[in-house]
Amino acid sequence: MSQRDDTKDGGFSSYVEAVLETLSEGPGRPAVTTAEGRVIGAGELRDQVLRLAGELAERGVARGTTVTLLTGNTAEAVVARYAANLAGARVVGLYEGMSPPVMAHIMDSVECSLLLVDDRRHDTAEELLKIAGVPPVLSLGPSGFAEDVLAVAARRPARPMGGLVGPDDDWCVRHTGGTTGIPKGIRSSHGSYRSGVDHRFADAGDPQRFLACTALAHLAGLFVDMALRQGGSVVLRDGFEPGDVLATIERERVTHTWLLPPMLYRLLDHPDLPGTDLSSLSRISYGGTAASAARLRQAADVLGPVLYGLYGQAEAQHITEAGPAEQKVTGSGGQLTVGRAVPGVEIAIRDAEGTTLSPGERGEVQVRTPHVMSGYWKQPELTAEVLRDGWVHTGDVGYLDEDGYLYIVDRIKDMIVVVGGHVYPTELEELLLSHPAVARCAVFGSRDEESVEHVHAAVVPAAGQRPSLEEIRDFVTARKGRLYAPGALHLVSDIPLTAAGKPDKRLLRERLAG
Repeated sequence: MSQRDDTKDGGFSSYVEAVLETLSEGPGRPAVTTAEGRVIGAGELRDQVLRLAGELAERGVARGTTVTLLTGNTAEAVVARYAANLAGARVVGLYEGMSPPVMAHIMDSVECSLLLVDDRRHDTAEELLKIAGVPPVLSLGPSGFAEDVLAVAARRPARPMGGLVGPDDDWCVRHTGGTTGIPKGIRSSHGSYRSGVDHRFADAGDPQRFLACTALAHLAGLFVDMALRQGGSVVLRDGFEPGDVLATIERERVTHTWLLPPMLYRLLDHPDLPGTDLSSLSRISYGGTAASAARLRQAADVLGPVLYGLYGQAEAQHITEAGPAEQKVTGSGGQLTVGRAVPGVEIAIRDAEGTTLSPGERGEVQVRTPHVMSGYWKQPELTAEVLRDGWVHTGDVGYLDEDGYLYIVDRIKDMIVVVGGHVYPTELEELLLSHPAVARCAVFGSRDEESVEHVHAAVVPAAGQRPSLEEIRDFVTARKGRLYAPGALHLVSDIPLTAAGKPDKRLLRERLAG
């Protein structure tokens, strides 16, 4: 029997069908609070998804087609993704920070048949429409450049539908990076994603009220799906601004949010923090970049036992977790652990020859997981390089201790090769953050005219401080050795972030060492 026949017999239910089932169980309860303060009930959200899915299906969206989303943190973005997946299509998100030519190339490569745009991305859409070959466009609300598909769908009955995909079908293709060059597409299957959405996080709230203040096109979208699937609700903000996040947590009685470490530091430094009621908040999930042990200790002291560190990759999803009791577990040099493997995941540290290393020895982090990607879109050679014998080669350098705690040293590709050895930016950043004159920082390498690589440190000084290069070099040399001492110090007012909320080292390199 074919996979599709199995699906029709009820053998598989997609994550969207599971979310809609939960929404139907309590149709009168609030499900989504928009950035404008509009509250959408569970039944209303379900019906919007069903109506749009029916409309998209009538327009040719079906299993095997690709729908691209140019959307922000809006309820319309959630409805559009659910509707496209429910109709059988895979979805592709176009992130902030991608140039229109890169967006056009991505849509061409994934054989996009339809582009959906919400009101947060009209300007980008108008730039994109100037490029030849862009697929048909529909807007999620009124616009001056495309038909409002939501207005048309609103006239349809909200008829149940589903059973159009199997567990091995792609639910999405996520593209990494995107600030320069053409990012690679990571294929994620419905079966793998469904099991992730059903996972319950400790202390997320019962019922959960999740605050999405980072891009829905990235990890916040998964947390939204989990909250709605598990009977919770979602609060949407247009982006991360620390004062707004603090006020929203208090006003909306948020129980759970997701932050990257640089965002968590900005919350800690915000003057409104001491006077904000955060008593509803039972979990802050953080990850995406390395975290400072010193700043995490500060966060635990200020915020209480609410911190949960996550480590994962789009290729492997959730790999490890460190709960509140593990926020002070450190390895060599005081480095913070990213936790132990979550259930169902195996971790091995191996050298370049594939030999499994002993605890404490550094090598590449490799994982075996039920949540593995299907592969890279139209890149079988790269897929074979990263997926070998059931193991994901993460490209991260790390080590395990005797108790199974994992420590990430850095990305293999981010390692700076200097005269005399290797410098791992993450280790140096963590050390710099322990200096009293350093509030935030980012470390990157830059090559000179003779292709010799040098260590650069971009530093946001602490209030009233102005550290010198000599002071920083002496500090690093005394604690880490001369090899790690930066060759250049750049005092900056802020560290620019990518659309994913990570330090934009490419931009720093262009601005400061170009």
